[in-house]
Amino acid sequence: MARNILHINASARREGSISRSLSQAVVDKISSVDTKVVARDIGTSPLPILTEAWVGANFTPDDDRSAEQRETLALSDRLIAEIEAADTLVLGVPVYNFGVPAAFKAWIDLVARARKTFKYTENGPVGLLEGKKAYVVIASGGTPSGSEIDFATPYVRHVLGFLGIHDVSFVAADQLMAAGDEKIAAAKETIESFAA
Repeated sequence: MARNILHINASARREGSISRSLSQAVVDKISSVDTKVVARDIGTSPLPILTEAWVGANFTPDDDRSAEQRETLALSDRLIAEIEAADTLVLGVPVYNFGVPAAFKAWIDLVARARKTFKYTENGPVGLLEGKKAYVVIASGGTPSGSEIDFATPYVRHVLGFLGIHDVSFVAADQLMAAGDEKIAAAKETIESFAA
């Protein structure tokens, strides 16, 4: 099946990163000859954090923005366009100190924009990025996936849903410091079950 995949890597490591290798395995598994993949490495090429100027530009109506404000939002616009163009997201997200890396949070902050990727209604916020599938690889050294100390998995699930992406499959490679080989093998089995 033809797919447009956006592959995000949030690991600070280029070498030896389990979230990188397993998320690439997901991309390889679900790709076909006519699949287009856009890869963005936010782990080793960090995104900027939000600033007062960014927030001010974001809350200024489109038609009233200055050239400087439009430039301030240009990276955010590009990141959102990457998601909009994709029908499938593959996210490699390691667990750092029980949560997502700062690099991943920076990406979320730049793409979660009212009137662009979600809107407020009388019934609460509604995501505007519907109809997409997401695969999320969560890798941790010691944090058990789905446990009361795992703040990464529920956060990623919630924020994707907030943006309108509800079809989410997780691949857990957790507690790698305790049972690495076993956990990686189980994660690879999960990936093998995904449809091409």
